[in-house]
Amino acid sequence: MSDDQGIAELSRLIRAARRAVVFTGAGISTESGIPDFRSPGGIWTQYRPIDFDEFMGSEEARREAWRRKFATDPTIRAAKPNRGHRAVAALVQNGPAAAIITQNIDGLHQASGVPEKRVIELHGNTTYAHCLDCRKRYEIEALRIAFEKREEAPRCDACGGFVKTATISFGQAMPQEAMQRAELETLAADLFIVLGSSLVVYPAAGFPELAKRNGAALAIVNREPTGLDEIADLVLNRAIGETLGAAVGVD
Repeated sequence: MSDDQGIAELSRLIRAARRAVVFTGAGISTESGIPDFRSPGGIWTQYRPIDFDEFMGSEEARREAWRRKFATDPTIRAAKPNRGHRAVAALVQNGPAAAIITQNIDGLHQASGVPEKRVIELHGNTTYAHCLDCRKRYEIEALRIAFEKREEAPRCDACGGFVKTATISFGQAMPQEAMQRAELETLAADLFIVLGSSLVVYPAAGFPELAKRNGAALAIVNREPTGLDEIADLVLNRAIGETLGAAVGVD
């Protein structure tokens, strides 16, 4: 199938859908300059991940987690939604996408204009922090200023609990509400579009499988092959922005 044929088929699937779900992974955000975690040269080749039990049990681990956060935060803050994000936003605003299920933590879907309530974040959000006990929200810049003064991991000024970025770490329970919402949206969809995910991280990667088993069409746009290509109705190994942008008419 030529590139033009693939884009035409993706456009046809979108036009035929009554209710779609868009599932996004790191590949859509790397096109905005955000490095992914698993690929060669990715974040985890530079830093060993700090799991949740380690964060909870060690003051030094908490300090190190926050040092890393402040070291990488300028890249996150500088990133802007790209053509792929804008195309996804158009699918939400103009139909047929009812929800975005994302593995990403960068908030770029919201920054592209998608309402917060339409974005289901399976792995949380790194653009803010919260207390793990009372859930009070904290802004990253204020925490950075305080950290640079004292080099101490932040504690909640309301209850004394540990403050952590609002992301899901290794060993931390998946967010129950987000998982339930994702399952309901997946089961309601007649088209499930995967963008930029290798589909190797479970339970998140189980959603496209569930959609296909439930009768939805499955389209995958990813630069590299994925573990679910063989069951997909359409697989396009191409850049996301130019592919989805062309399919929905977004520059």
